[in-house]
Amino acid sequence: MLPIDTAAHSSRWRRRNPLEKAVLAFGLTSLALTLPPWPGGPLTAAVALAALLGPARVPPRRLWRAYRVPLGFCLTGAVPLLFTLGGPGGIVGPAEGGWARATDLLLRSSSASLGLLLFAFTTPMSDVLPRLTRAGIPAPVVDVALATYRMSFLLLDSLARIRQAQAARLGDASRAAAWRSLAGLGAAAFVRAFDRAARLQSGLADRGYEGRLHVLVPETPVSVRFLIATVACLATTAILTIVSEGFLT
Repeated sequence: MLPIDTAAHSSRWRRRNPLEKAVLAFGLTSLALTLPPWPGGPLTAAVALAALLGPARVPPRRLWRAYRVPLGFCLTGAVPLLFTLGGPGGIVGPAEGGWARATDLLLRSSSASLGLLLFAFTTPMSDVLPRLTRAGIPAPVVDVALATYRMSFLLLDSLARIRQAQAARLGDASRAAAWRSLAGLGAAAFVRAFDRAARLQSGLADRGYEGRLHVLVPETPVSVRFLIATVACLATTAILTIVSEGFLT
C-alpha cells in the first residue's frame, strides 16, 4: 500500500462517517479557493494543519512527504506568472504585477492542497467508493473504480518484485542494462495487468456478476455534533478572513 493509504487505514478518524470528513476537508478547500488569498490562505491552511496534526494524529514527517509533491506543483505553476514573453523588455521580461498574482496563486493552491490531504489522510478509498452509489453514481462505474483501485496495489507490488529481481541480477550495472531493465519492466507490467484483468473478468462471470459488486460497508452513523462543530469552524474561518482583510486594507 502507498504511505498515504496506510495512514488513512490507521487514522484516528477512520471510523467516522466519510460525510463528516468530506464536509470539513472540502469545506476548507472551498474556502481556500473562494476567500481572499490573504489572509484566507494562511488561515485555512492553519485550520487544516491543526486538524491533521491534532485530532487526526497524522505524523508530521508523513504529512510533509505527501504535501511536498503538490507544493512543488504549486510553485511550478506560480513561477511563470512572474515573467512575460515579448514586449519592450525583450523576449523574456518581468511581468507587471507578477509577484502579486504568483503569491495569490501559491496561497490558494497550497492551502487547498492541505484541505484535500485532510480527506485523503483520514478516509480510505475503500470506504468512499462503495458509498457513491447512494449519491446517484451508477453501480457499474463504481465497480470499475473499485476494481481498478484494488488492482493498482497488486500491480505496484508486482512492479516492486520485478524491480527487486532485476537489481539482484545486476540490471543496473550500466546505462544500457538499466534501459533494458526498464523496457523489461514495462513489458512485464503490461502483460501482468492484462492477465489479472482477464482472471478478474473470468472470476466475476463464474460468480454470476449481474452488474453490481456487493461489498459489505460498515454502517457508521453521522455525528451531528461533529457536523455542527465543522460548520462553526468553517464559518469562523470565513468571518476572521473577511474581518482581517478589512483591517489589513
